Amino acid sequence: MQIKAMKYDVLILGAGAAGLFCAIGAGKRGRTVAVIEHNDVPGRKIRISGGGKCNFTNRIVGPEHFISANPRFPTSALRRYTPSDFIRLVEEYGVRYFEKEASQLFCSDGSGKILEMLSAECTTANVRVMTGCSIERVEGGSPFHVVTNRGLFTSETLVVATGGCSVPALGASRLGYRLAEQFGLRIIPPVPGLVPLLWSDKDRGRFGGLSGVSFTAAAATGKVRFTGGMVFTHRGLSGPAILQTSSYWNPGTEVSLDLLPETDIAGELMSARRSKTTMKKFFSGYLPPRVTSALCGGEMWNSPLCGISSEKLRWVAGCLKEWKFIPAGTEGFEKAEVTCGGVDTRDLSSRTMAARKLPHLYFIGEVVDVTGWLGGYNFQWAWSSGHAAGEYV
Repeated sequence: MQIKAMKYDVLILGAGAAGLFCAIGAGKRGRTVAVIEHNDVPGRKIRISGGGKCNFTNRIVGPEHFISANPRFPTSALRRYTPSDFIRLVEEYGVRYFEKEASQLFCSDGSGKILEMLSAECTTANVRVMTGCSIERVEGGSPFHVVTNRGLFTSETLVVATGGCSVPALGASRLGYRLAEQFGLRIIPPVPGLVPLLWSDKDRGRFGGLSGVSFTAAAATGKVRFTGGMVFTHRGLSGPAILQTSSYWNPGTEVSLDLLPETDIAGELMSARRSKTTMKKFFSGYLPPRVTSALCGGEMWNSPLCGISSEKLRWVAGCLKEWKFIPAGTEGFEKAEVTCGGVDTRDLSSRTMAARKLPHLYFIGEVVDVTGWLGGYNFQWAWSSGHAAGEYV
């Protein structure tokens, strides 16, 4: 028995930020569009982002805020749909927002407002969003045939917006990578990004008791350095400075931490070296005593500074300004906010997001080898790449 296909001009796989935004753009151009989503609701990652407040963009966005094997690839899409463009859309819908440090923008009334806005835009653009629709296989190639648990869909144009591997509890999978390989595109191996780092067994015994302690620090690996909040956990280190660094970290390599990034602690110690103030009291104004004790040893903390040699004071300063450790790994995709790697940008047009060898096949959003920093950059890439494809599909 032949199954009757549901035909559309454009089929989009994935009702996340990029997929919905592409659908809106295509629908407003008069294309018939269906978005296929295996979850029971669209935009599950949007709902939980930013602690439920959705850090929907950043006022200052450039290609330097993204990681890719081709660092210039995001430039075209980012220039053609900017944060100001998305902010105007948000304001048109009366979505209230506020700005945090580093130009990050969040919804005042929760992430649901962004989803309501996107839903209204889909309605205006006559986009059909099919939830609870699991993809069994994709066949052909312009026309594409998508076999699902809810029937057969067919279209001349297919957009893959299935996201990466991060947060599998929300339904993340490797479907997008499998489809890319099926149609002959290369993949940069996906790895967790914006993810906590783990202690080695040795370091866990030494620092595991500091769980919950947090303060501002600078973390560096290779040529990158990020300053921001850092928090000790039972398993390792987290917080914005660590998450940012994790996207650049390679297994087996070193991470360097400056626990007092705004302070010349060596100079402060040298200035106070004749003081009768104890080491413990001196450092209480800078860091939690448990941290300095764990890093430098506690035997000198009740000694006055005047009784400690200059060489020893410089050593203590070095422990705090250049603490080096080798993480045992990361907390993996389960805790990662994003996926680094993905569809190789050498196989895509930076202007249209279409596959070079199959121009009716598009890849957008997190499935592509473009990963943003913490702070609204990944959402902006979703809007910008979705808009780029939406102009052409």
